[in-house]
Amino acid sequence: MLNEFYRGKKVLITGSTGFKGSWLSMWLYSLGAKVLGYSLAPDTNPSMFKALELEKHINTIYGNICDEEKLNRTFNDFKPQIVFHLAAQPLVRLSYSKPKLTYETNVIGTLNVLEAARKIESVVSFVNVTTDKCYENKEKNEGYKEDEPMGGYDMYSSSKGCVEIMSSSYRRSFLKNGYYMATARAGNVIGGGDWAYERLIPDCIRFINDNKPIEIRSPDAIRPWQHVLEPLSGYLLLGMMLYNEKEKYAQGYNFGPDKGSVLNVRDVVDRVVKYYEKGRVIYNKKDDLHEATLLMLNIDKAKKDLNWSPLYDVNEAIKITIDWYKHFYKKDIDMFDFTLKQIKSYEEKIIWNKLYARK
Repeated sequence: MLNEFYRGKKVLITGSTGFKGSWLSMWLYSLGAKVLGYSLAPDTNPSMFKALELEKHINTIYGNICDEEKLNRTFNDFKPQIVFHLAAQPLVRLSYSKPKLTYETNVIGTLNVLEAARKIESVVSFVNVTTDKCYENKEKNEGYKEDEPMGGYDMYSSSKGCVEIMSSSYRRSFLKNGYYMATARAGNVIGGGDWAYERLIPDCIRFINDNKPIEIRSPDAIRPWQHVLEPLSGYLLLGMMLYNEKEKYAQGYNFGPDKGSVLNVRDVVDRVVKYYEKGRVIYNKKDDLHEATLLMLNIDKAKKDLNWSPLYDVNEAIKITIDWYKHFYKKDIDMFDFTLKQIKSYEEKIIWNKLYARK
């Protein structure tokens, strides 16, 4: 179904050189879409964008979403039909040291993208990617539903709460003018090709390959871990449903794992060491920066409205992630082909899951 829909569609992705943006660009390329990325150059070395040599396959304009003139020119020239907005300052801990950058990028930058898309008649559907951290986190044992209050303790989380409120206003103000926009909130996403600092699995990979012990803070913090292909499948599905059904799906949606994939940091690191077959761990890295200890999503709405559901349990998600990194560092395989193979394997799992559900 995704193949049939996206083939030939003009799709613009902001943040296309980032971790999730690279995976989404790769997937849309494999579906036959006409993809244009608008993004800063990769800010990590290595980076997934460079590892896959995506610049050879995806047209990319290097620019900042805060550069309103260049962004508008890109929309005017390309005339996209579908927009996936992923560009952001995505790190909680960096937001403490760079609060102004965080708000400028996540709030004002997103406002520029919303405006650029609103002014172009070609845009039919707009998927605005935020985060599970947009909710006012009371660290309760139940998952947060889409209609619960926005908030955020740190600058990153609150900036995304601002984006959700702003997006809701745009929806209500411009929906009848053919502006179909939904927000997508995902949990802690893992997968090969992420080298961002202050993220659990990338930090583990760095320590292991530097032959250093893995230093972990907050081992008891609980998060909803999911492989990157899980929320991306939700974004792609949502983009299609918005395009076909218009305002019916112009809402906020949670894309997270099932309850069994909600683990604490200690258990995730233990699995990383197990699957990598290398590494040792020390739990003594502490500081005074606030981080939530419990955060979960309720995904009933996506299951009911979109017929979407996660397909990997947490063990499979971690194993697939570690397989990607092992091959990258061994240099024993073409990473573009291997990544495409992981995408196609996930697509096959979608097909089998739907066939099984019909029986």
